[in-house]
Amino acid sequence: MNLSEEVVLDDFRYAAPVSLQEATALLAEYGLRARLLAGGTDIIVQMREGRRSADLVLDLKGISELMTIQMNAEGMRLGAGVPCYRLYDDPAVKTAYSALTDAAQIIGGWQIQSRASIGGNLCNASPAADSIPALMVHDAVCEVVSHKGRRTVPVAQFCTAPSRTVLDTGEMLAALLLPPVVPQSGAAYLRFIPRNEMDIAVVGAAAWVELNATGDTFVNARIALGAVAPTPRVAQKAAAWLRGQPVNDATLAKAGELAQEVAQPIDDMRGTIEYRKHLSGVLTKRVLEIAIKRAKQ
Repeated sequence: MNLSEEVVLDDFRYAAPVSLQEATALLAEYGLRARLLAGGTDIIVQMREGRRSADLVLDLKGISELMTIQMNAEGMRLGAGVPCYRLYDDPAVKTAYSALTDAAQIIGGWQIQSRASIGGNLCNASPAADSIPALMVHDAVCEVVSHKGRRTVPVAQFCTAPSRTVLDTGEMLAALLLPPVVPQSGAAYLRFIPRNEMDIAVVGAAAWVELNATGDTFVNARIALGAVAPTPRVAQKAAAWLRGQPVNDATLAKAGELAQEVAQPIDDMRGTIEYRKHLSGVLTKRVLEIAIKRAKQ
């Protein structure tokens, strides 16, 4: 039956709407006392540890619009609730938006990836989130909905501080809109972590490049870094400098130096300020190398 479910538990009310209209109506009613569950890999842990509380938990997995991937000549519409594994399991998505699938493959382990969504990873707004720099270099735009209607916000402007976004009370992320693939272009995402898997990035770097027909000159580029500031950062100066430059080691090294300028990291148990700034340059160069290789394929 295509009916929403609602269960009252001891500590909060649980609802599973089947339409955006129903979900946004509940959001409007409960306001700040509502929490959204897309994959649940963050919010369930946060509530269990007492870091978040709610009068209403909205399970969004039953809303088909949030769970679909649509690709056409205008690009890709990625539902906010689509789990990570569906991106890297889809050959068309993996080819077209390779930085995003690079990130999707390393968000937690494969068990997490079967539930965790790219939309949830973005809305959690961690400075070290793997998906956000990748979305930035793919020039992704957020489609935000509420009972009042819809609006769009570039991903680069979505996160405002750690765990904070531009979403107003009653709003939710419905989809991510990515532009169509450009010929002679490629993208990639890399991160550095202390262990081999399931750790938080010390630094993450994403790059997208467009080359000329012969593949020896940059036509356009985008670079973004994570875990180096309160929010993921676009390295605009480095990307702008690449345009028109020859594709060689000296150019990539200079781009890495310029990308370091947006890094404003902190000292913590995972790395020092100096170390993170150094890694910002190193990873930028490496991720550009991969993006260039993919652009030439």
